[in-house]
Amino acid sequence: MVKVDKIIPGGQSIATLKDGKKIFFWNALPSEVVVDYVVTKNKSHYIEAIATKIDNPSAHRIAPKDECFLSTSPWQILDFKYELQTKQELVVEIFREHNITISAPLIFTDNKDLFYRNKMEYALYYDNDKTKIFPAFHTRGSHRKVPIANSSIERPELFNKAIEVINNLNNNHEEARKYQSLLLRCNQDGEVSGGLFENGKPHPTFNNLTDTILGYKYSYSPNGFFQINLPVYELALKEIQKHITTEEVVDLYAGVGTIGLSVARDRKLTLIECDKSAYRELTNNSNRIANTVNAKSEEALEYISPSATTILDPPRAGCDNKLINKLLEITPPNIIYLSCNPATQARDVSALLQRYKIETIKTFNFFPRTPHIENLAILSLK
Repeated sequence: MVKVDKIIPGGQSIATLKDGKKIFFWNALPSEVVVDYVVTKNKSHYIEAIATKIDNPSAHRIAPKDECFLSTSPWQILDFKYELQTKQELVVEIFREHNITISAPLIFTDNKDLFYRNKMEYALYYDNDKTKIFPAFHTRGSHRKVPIANSSIERPELFNKAIEVINNLNNNHEEARKYQSLLLRCNQDGEVSGGLFENGKPHPTFNNLTDTILGYKYSYSPNGFFQINLPVYELALKEIQKHITTEEVVDLYAGVGTIGLSVARDRKLTLIECDKSAYRELTNNSNRIANTVNAKSEEALEYISPSATTILDPPRAGCDNKLINKLLEITPPNIIYLSCNPATQARDVSALLQRYKIETIKTFNFFPRTPHIENLAILSLK
């Protein structure tokens, strides 16, 4: 038996075994006593595990909606109010680890904690006894596939389409091992696009979807990058828009352009994106109202201007050092930094604090029932 101490960045709970070794749990909450668990990783200094029997269950524990919750949304066991509070506390802790003291940020949500994802990728599982293919997810911490009968983290249109596609495979006596996965995405109107990825073959090109964000229409590819939770994304964009105070705006890591074009299309706007597919959509969405640049953000440093607000929305790895150094050299008046990884964001902000101060930090619950956090930091010159 071991008593759980707290939830840590990354979403697991941590406890200490009698020999002093740390153990990281899924399916366990602070103050609970884990009686039994399954080890998924055993290293010299720590263990990762899934709790299977709990004593003294937390007052914040609720019954998960799905049997497959550990694969898709391991925080289904937290009541929603506690989830929001925990995410606020984790942002504070992450910034503290980088010697930045902040108050618990406001957290924004549309209070819809299920059926929100507009994109899902399913594995295919062949049941030898039933001689049928089923949709599946990978068990957390392993490559083992688990067939699923329902899933409530994605929009129902996606799961219904997955069942339709897999029923067609079964009717045609197809083999599951022929396929890598089934990728599906839907727009806010419930229109679904996507399909099967076949092993050993290039990924197919799917029909584009369109969505309206803050009144503007955007086109995007189902297998490209686009936000997963558009209602909460709009809340973030409205907050960003409040801090566009200059006539010039540079949007780095622009994707298909939804940030810059939603909040600054009436300004002198430059959009920078390196992915060729995303850039094609970016140019279509821009429709010549902005300057578009097909380049890596860290290699397009000449577009950073001392008179332009700079928007950053990098991948999980955060910003390249060359970009951080250029920002410190050129010192644009404001930096708007939206991040899907507060740890790398805090690292980058820590470096930028040589010349900048934090105006505000706000958190957005883009991914309810998961430990993932979207965080917005607004910086201005000291």
